[in-house]
Amino acid sequence: MTKPVIVIPMGDPAGVGPEIVIKSMMNQNIIDKARCVIVGDKAVLDRAMTFPNMPKVKINVITNPREGDYGLGVVNVIDLNYIAPDQYEMGKVNAKCGKASYKYIEKAINMAMSGEADAVSTTPINKESLKAGEIPFIGHTEIFGFLTNTEDPLTIFEVRNMRVFFLTRHMSLRNACDAITKDKIIDYVKRSNIVLRQLGVADGTMAIAGLNPHSGEHGLFGYEEVNEVFPAVEELKKMGYKVEGPIGADSVFHLALQGRYNSVLSLYHDQGHIATKTLDFYRTISITGGMPILRTSVDHGTAFDVAGKGVVSSVSMEEAILIGAKYAPAFMKSTK
Repeated sequence: MTKPVIVIPMGDPAGVGPEIVIKSMMNQNIIDKARCVIVGDKAVLDRAMTFPNMPKVKINVITNPREGDYGLGVVNVIDLNYIAPDQYEMGKVNAKCGKASYKYIEKAINMAMSGEADAVSTTPINKESLKAGEIPFIGHTEIFGFLTNTEDPLTIFEVRNMRVFFLTRHMSLRNACDAITKDKIIDYVKRSNIVLRQLGVADGTMAIAGLNPHSGEHGLFGYEEVNEVFPAVEELKKMGYKVEGPIGADSVFHLALQGRYNSVLSLYHDQGHIATKTLDFYRTISITGGMPILRTSVDHGTAFDVAGKGVVSSVSMEEAILIGAKYAPAFMKSTK
């Protein structure tokens, strides 16, 4: 089978994105599983190679994936020639870096939408730099949603064989509790099942995590499960969905890791984040579902405190690429 093309926007030039991209191209497993194309600036990558302990790679400038040299130690880059190293400082918020980050993402999305690439694996961007550059989005998910015309993309975390969806994300815990409704749960389970099928995960049962201790103990510790979660699960079962819950949050993730469930619906942001990142912080990968293209991502930031020092680990970037390559064939087949 032809290896999938994974397009990688380079991320904020002042952050660790260029470093983890270069380091990832020294991993033979990546070379064996994917054809990686970087969207960025050659001058920024050249500078990154001068940082301490950075490997020396070949920078191969191309205009499309067909021109790539996908051997070990080669970085194939579509050079947007937008920003030069003397226009920013490493580890500092910079408006032009914010604009550059957006341009890299925009190009990568266009490549995936046109079929030039099979998946997008993203590197870190900086919210403050985006704002300084007058980019009207707070992060990747919002950018991808806008550029793919997707109203509400789904966030999935994968680590080892555990997948976690999120019913609510960036809101206060108080507001998240109010957002946990029967109708919202039903909607998310339906859409999550579509995403799982697109990824080639057709079998198994989805678990709904409980919100309160012991899932509320039938109203002793709260009524969210009684009023919203239980009714949603019962209605979903009547519709034919394989779903169970609510399952106590202190055990549901362990059970999913053991293979009892193909996925878990986390009811709020930190519930699922803590479970996945405690298991393996660096190999917890974010997948954005519900879009016409497949996107995987590192789940760490620009790490301005260590950017330019050559010490950042590329494990998360490598895992994001590998998961993109893992799911790309099924995803591409499902969208044809």
